[in-house]
Amino acid sequence: MNIFIDTRPYKPNTFSGISEYTRLLVERFTADYPEHRYTFFANGFKKQADIPFFRSAGNRTAINFRIPNRIFDPLNLFLRMPKIDALFPSDVFWSPNINILSFRNPEKRVLTVHDVSFLHPEFFSVKQRLWHWRQGYRYQIETAGRLIAPSDFTKETLMDAFKVPEEKITRIYPGIDPVYKDHIETEEMLRAFKKEHALPDRFLLYSGTIEPRKNIIAVVRAFNALRQAPRNKDLFLILAGSRGWSYDTIFKEVECSPYRRNIIVWGKAKHEVMRCLYHLATVFVYPSFFEGVGFPPLEAQACGTPVVASNRTSLPEILGTSALLADPWKVHELIEAIEAFVDNPALRETFRKRGKNNSTRFDWRTSAAEHMNLFTFVAQRD
Repeated sequence: MNIFIDTRPYKPNTFSGISEYTRLLVERFTADYPEHRYTFFANGFKKQADIPFFRSAGNRTAINFRIPNRIFDPLNLFLRMPKIDALFPSDVFWSPNINILSFRNPEKRVLTVHDVSFLHPEFFSVKQRLWHWRQGYRYQIETAGRLIAPSDFTKETLMDAFKVPEEKITRIYPGIDPVYKDHIETEEMLRAFKKEHALPDRFLLYSGTIEPRKNIIAVVRAFNALRQAPRNKDLFLILAGSRGWSYDTIFKEVECSPYRRNIIVWGKAKHEVMRCLYHLATVFVYPSFFEGVGFPPLEAQACGTPVVASNRTSLPEILGTSALLADPWKVHELIEAIEAFVDNPALRETFRKRGKNNSTRFDWRTSAAEHMNLFTFVAQRD
C-alpha cells in the first residue's frame, strides 16, 4: 500500500498535541508497518533539515514543495489546485490536521479533526482565525472520504455541527508518549532534579500552552485562595508551557497575585523535564474550556500524579472517574477539588492508582494499528 502523509502539522521542538500526534504515529507506522511505502509531504524551506523522519530512504519518499504558504493556501482555497493525488498517486492520503490540500478524488483522503474549537473564535487570535479560514475547514470536512476523531465528543460534535454521517467518522484514541509511560524515575533522580531546580516540596502544576482557552487565570485564582490558609504557606504553583496568544493577560494575573513569590513560570519544557515535574507535583490542574482530547492530564496520570480537570468537552470522556472534575467557570469548584487532594494523602494515592490505570487505555501502537486498518479500508474501496 502506498500511503501519502502530510507532515506539515509536525513542528520540531514545539511539543504541542497535534505536532506530537503526527510525529509519534509516523514513527509507529514506519517501525511497525515497513511493508508499505510512504510519501512524506512538506511545504517550507527548513522542513527537510528539521524533521528526523523527513528524508528519502528505502520505502520512504520525501517531498518539499518550498512554496510560501501565503501562496500555497490561497491556490488550494480558491482555485482548488494543485491536485495532490494527480502529482503523487497513492492508495490513501492522510492529513493529520486540517492543513488544506486539493484532490481530484477526495474519497481517498483521510482527515483527522482533533477538535472543533475553531467554531469558538473567542479562543483564538485574529491571526489564528485567519489561518482557520484560509484552510477552508468546512470544505475539507465535507469532502474528505473519511474523518478521524480522537474522541467520541469530537465525533458527535462533527456530526452535529457539520451534519457528517456517523459512518464517515472513525473514533481513534491517541496514545501517550512513551517518554511518560515507559520511563521510571528513581527517587535519587527526582531528588537530584528537585535540588538542581530548587523546587518546593508541595506544588500545583499546570502544563500546556499559556493562552486564555486553557483557563489558567482560574488556576492562579484558585491557588491564591488555597494559599491564604496558614497550612498552605509552603504551597507553590508552577506554570509550564510555551506562550500562546494573549499570554500577557495571564502573566498580569500572576504579577498581581499576593503570592507571586510562590508562583514559578517555567516556560516551555522538554519531555524529560516535564516527566520530572509531573512526578514531583502534588496535583496537576487542567481546567481547560475546550479540548478535543487533552494530552497533559493523561501524561500526568501516566507519571502517577492526581489530576483535577474541567468537566467540559472531551475531558470527562477521557478521564472518567480517574480524576476530580470541576466546572471551569466556577473557581470555587476548582478550589474544592484541589483542596481535597492537597489535604488528603490517601485520596491522592487512590487517584494516583486510578490515573495510572486510565492512562493504559491510550497506547500509540494500538492507535497506529487502528489508523492502519482504516487506511487499508479506504485504499481498497472503489
